[in-house]
Amino acid sequence: MSTSNSNYHRILRISALVCAIALVFESGLLVKSTANLAQNTHLYVANAVGMSVGVAPTELNQYTAALTQKERELNQREAALAEREIEVTLSTGGGQSNDTATYLLASVLFILLVLILLNYTLDYLRIKEQSRRQTV
Repeated sequence: MSTSNSNYHRILRISALVCAIALVFESGLLVKSTANLAQNTHLYVANAVGMSVGVAPTELNQYTAALTQKERELNQREAALAEREIEVTLSTGGGQSNDTATYLLASVLFILLVLILLNYTLDYLRIKEQSRRQTV
């Protein structure tokens, strides 16, 4: 079995490739709208986590439900406004990139590349040492 075709090497190469593709997508190198899409996806996922609970109706619960309904209406208005702002930002070509995620993905990609290089170097040294022992 060749050491360059082991499952570990395959997984390492695939991980580096996936990380590189995600980094290109996240940074918006090819198309700027992908950076905006990635940033909005991060915001959506961060806001999508939630839970709900049911209790027996009381006067206080009814007031709370009415207040919650008003908050939902305000949140919907805010979301519509944010969506409109995003459309305006995309049409004008402005907007902020998600630098933190880009730097994080770049760091992970760099670490994966260093690990691949280290692994191949150590494999080369091990094979060289084995061949030297066999000749002696």
